[in-house]
Amino acid sequence: MNNITMLHLNVEVPHFIKYMGSKKKIINFVVEAINEVNTGGPVCDLFAGTSVLSGVLRNQAHMISNDIQAYSAVLAKAYLTNYNWQSHPSLIQDIVSSANKKANRFLKAFPELQFDYAREFTVEEFVTFEEQQRQLIHFDFSSFDYHLFTKNYSGTYWSYNQCVWIDAFRAVAEEYRETPFYNAILASLMFAMSYNSQSTGHYAQYRDATSKSSMEDILIYRRKEIAPYFQRKMEELQQTLGRNHFAFDAYSLDYRDCLEQISRNTVVYADPPYAFVHYSRFYHAIETLVRYDYPDVRHKGRYREDRHQSPFCIKTQVGDAFHEMFLRINKKQANLVLSYSNTGMIDLDDLIVLATSTLGNNYNVEVRTVDYLHSTMGRREDKSRNVQEALIMAKRI
Repeated sequence: MNNITMLHLNVEVPHFIKYMGSKKKIINFVVEAINEVNTGGPVCDLFAGTSVLSGVLRNQAHMISNDIQAYSAVLAKAYLTNYNWQSHPSLIQDIVSSANKKANRFLKAFPELQFDYAREFTVEEFVTFEEQQRQLIHFDFSSFDYHLFTKNYSGTYWSYNQCVWIDAFRAVAEEYRETPFYNAILASLMFAMSYNSQSTGHYAQYRDATSKSSMEDILIYRRKEIAPYFQRKMEELQQTLGRNHFAFDAYSLDYRDCLEQISRNTVVYADPPYAFVHYSRFYHAIETLVRYDYPDVRHKGRYREDRHQSPFCIKTQVGDAFHEMFLRINKKQANLVLSYSNTGMIDLDDLIVLATSTLGNNYNVEVRTVDYLHSTMGRREDKSRNVQEALIMAKRI
């Protein structure tokens, strides 16, 4: 590692969304491992998720952030953009003011739709009140270009009014598409959506009021407002993310296609899914926010029909998926840090054997482990689990 600059640890990173399996709590453990195999070239986050690694390594290395989900690239760009906030001193006030005008115009256009959560409810009244909003999926809002969330998600994860504001901010974001601030706006909106949602932190299903206590818990979120959360996050970004003098790339590719793009002196950090659940089920709503393509939605969770199915989440495919990854790492003569856990779809010992045999004699393979509490994003007794996180480090000899 002679003449290679060490990547800094203990970097404070703005937080955008609640996320299962986020590496934020052990990010220093990850960066230490990357330093061990660092080539001085680009660092590729192959399954970026919330892109927190890009946040930590911004202005330290050429980052390549990749994830099959489009929202991940937005979060990576929000972290990695080279900002000059002084060029738009009233940016945040302008965005909020414009969203306010759009939301009020929308609400006034449909005076028959009144959903006020400030009053008292019986559980039965509340259930009916929520169902009335869910039926808006059959309502004609087509006189407004931006109505996707109002139509598809009112009375689910968010209320009608919250959805109107989500659509309003999404409309304003589009006006800034050609500016450096576009992805920061979308990322801040994801934050507001996450902390206004009445679900457990993801979007697999929204909660139903089945008792007075569950109704009151849901009401806490229904009475929140999107705009203050959005503004707070934008102000934080303005204060914490400034210049970034390093180049970066953000892709929404299959992992195999991304590995074809990288140069030979790259360090790859791979954090694939560990479990049988597909992340596209849990974060479909923010994927739709980014794509804003008015998809057909199905089932109680209002899922997109085209959700990605990862081979790393399928028992019969996970071994081949890892084998393919190791082959492409070897072909590119890249170094690797792979995160996995003792609760994964493939046995950890089997994975280490597979890595060693596939990478061959050209690589030194080392394993480090750490125990930590993994959030399951649930609200019952199984909120978190003790897991052993392993980092498999493969360094070319």
